[in-house]
Amino acid sequence: MRGLSIAGAHTDVGKTYVACALIRAAVARGRRVGVLKPVVSGFDPDDWADSDPGCLLRALGLAPNETLLDAVSPLRFRAPLSPPMAARAEGRSLAYAAVLDACRPFLADTQADLKIFEGAGGIMSPIAEDGLCAHLHADVGLPAVLVGGSYLGAISHTLTALAALQGFGIPIHAVVISQSADPEAPDFDQTAEAVGRFANLPVVAARRGDEAWARQLL
Repeated sequence: MRGLSIAGAHTDVGKTYVACALIRAAVARGRRVGVLKPVVSGFDPDDWADSDPGCLLRALGLAPNETLLDAVSPLRFRAPLSPPMAARAEGRSLAYAAVLDACRPFLADTQADLKIFEGAGGIMSPIAEDGLCAHLHADVGLPAVLVGGSYLGAISHTLTALAALQGFGIPIHAVVISQSADPEAPDFDQTAEAVGRFANLPVVAARRGDEAWARQLL
């Protein structure tokens, strides 16, 4: 069963954008895609159509509803903080075992031709009180697509995250450099080239508005 695990070098670098592009590319090829982003923070239950899970559902060609939301992102928190901090703000405690339990239906799905898993925040961000996002990617067991940005400092963040993934024994499928919307960001092509030169891995440059690159990763 093929699958990809979308990991971030930092928060807000474009993980969901990359996940959605991969989903659309796979759906266009007639594949049945299973999708999971088990933990979401900064989630407004009264206005979530454009949230990460809402975007993932639309990429699948599905109209977002509560049942589908529970399937794609079962653990949701309001505060835009790390998941354990967001849970604490609601008087809850988020244990790593609960996060793993939320992943089990996705991992047990035998109908999907392709599984797309997305983490939360950067690879070394806490996903629970007693676990990092890196622990979860390792336990899910899918090859990682590491998403880095193109802002100033992104080269260091991406290469550091790559070293962390390798340290956890997580296989790397590819590195994607997602184009920053900041007009003051360093040159996009030079950023992608520098990451590729030092990473010694396939690096894909994901320009906003052009998802042709996604087909390369499937």
